[in-house]
Amino acid sequence: MIKKILQDRVYFLAFVILVVCIAASILFPRNFPTFENLSQLLLNLSIDTIVAVGMMLLLISGVFDLSVGSIVAFISGIVAHLMFFMEVPVPIAIGLGLIAACFVGWINGYLIAYQGINPLIQTLAMMGILRGGALLVAGSGIHNLPYWFNAIGQSRLLGIQMPVWYMIIIVLLFTFLVNKSIFYRRYYYIGGNEKAAELSGIRVKKMIMIAFVISAVLAGIAGILLASRLGAAMSTLGRGMELRVITAVILGGASLTGGVGKIPGALLGALFMGIVANIMVISRISGLWQDIILGVILIAAVWLDMFVQRKNK
Repeated sequence: MIKKILQDRVYFLAFVILVVCIAASILFPRNFPTFENLSQLLLNLSIDTIVAVGMMLLLISGVFDLSVGSIVAFISGIVAHLMFFMEVPVPIAIGLGLIAACFVGWINGYLIAYQGINPLIQTLAMMGILRGGALLVAGSGIHNLPYWFNAIGQSRLLGIQMPVWYMIIIVLLFTFLVNKSIFYRRYYYIGGNEKAAELSGIRVKKMIMIAFVISAVLAGIAGILLASRLGAAMSTLGRGMELRVITAVILGGASLTGGVGKIPGALLGALFMGIVANIMVISRISGLWQDIILGVILIAAVWLDMFVQRKNK
């Protein structure tokens, strides 16, 4: 059992999270292990986790997307603009927003898979385009959104806000799909050896394009939930999310070389980072240090990934 924990990064991360939680509960018994704090912690990481599920799928297939944070802002801005300025009904506005997310993912996927543009360049360019687009549609912010839209993210079940439940459903759904569906299992073959996957009959380019569409839709869902939870859409939503999400999925067992990773690892990676941020708040550590610590965690995660890859060769 101990050997399995040390060898499997998902199990190891779960063990580290357990140790950190126990230590935090001992050090901050009145603040950390309370229902209010833990439910707020889960709420804070729910949006990042939904985006991380899509990023995990991309990294498994050997690519990544730096525009996910901008997709969050852009889609939330589109949905809010439709509801507030054009008085479009909530379900239709959400549907149109998700269609826009599909289109963004298709553009990224098509240009990367079929036109051969480097994922770093393409998604970095898309990040700038969508951030500007979010500013155009949302301006300085759109507030006073419809009640039924706000209820999506602000209502509670068993005392926990709905974004947490949506996060759990998405993680469970994609865990099942990746583990049991032949279609999703093909992403491991693509990430492991793209040329061999293509020779075996897998339509690699189409699969990668679909992965970008799925990732963009999940980012769009995250943006809608975030705007609903806040009761407002702003062009600054999702800023810096791509760094947090990539850090989370690498911590959760993904590799920059592709071919490995588990969907629950995305949740555990986001959970670990959420716990670290929560402890920093309880400890009253300046928020200026959070980005520094996040960067250190990312470097450590990449180093761990490289170490594991060298060891497995």
